[in-house]
Amino acid sequence: MPLNPIVPAAQRVCTLRTPAGLGYTVLRPGTGALPAADATVLVNYIGYLSATGAVFDQAMQTPMPVGEVIPGFSQGLQLIGRGGILRLCIPAALGYGAQESGPIPANSDLVFQVEMLDFKSAAEIAEMRKAAAAERPTPPAAQQ
Repeated sequence: MPLNPIVPAAQRVCTLRTPAGLGYTVLRPGTGALPAADATVLVNYIGYLSATGAVFDQAMQTPMPVGEVIPGFSQGLQLIGRGGILRLCIPAALGYGAQESGPIPANSDLVFQVEMLDFKSAAEIAEMRKAAAAERPTPPAAQQ
């Protein structure tokens, strides 16, 4: 049976705020460069509702394109380097807004704890794909 833990209220608050209204707390500083909006990150995360602490999602070693997640999560990913852990307090306006999304009610403020394992820039990913394609053998020509 899956566990549905409730995250304590003390772990649902953030101490800092961006100009856009995203709340965050650095739980462990990262190192080096920060991912850009076109990067793909590899993260461990847990997401829960700010109001109740009910966990709605969690995953380990999950790759995700920074620019293709909800705005608050995208902005938060760009605040932390490799090895860092961040708590993000995402107001509904930077989350799913008035839309319900699965177990997330409409107009919900969200909290995520995110560990940045690694990331690659769009250029690095393009190079990796090019190198992988170059290593594939060319199929033999069709026999006549």
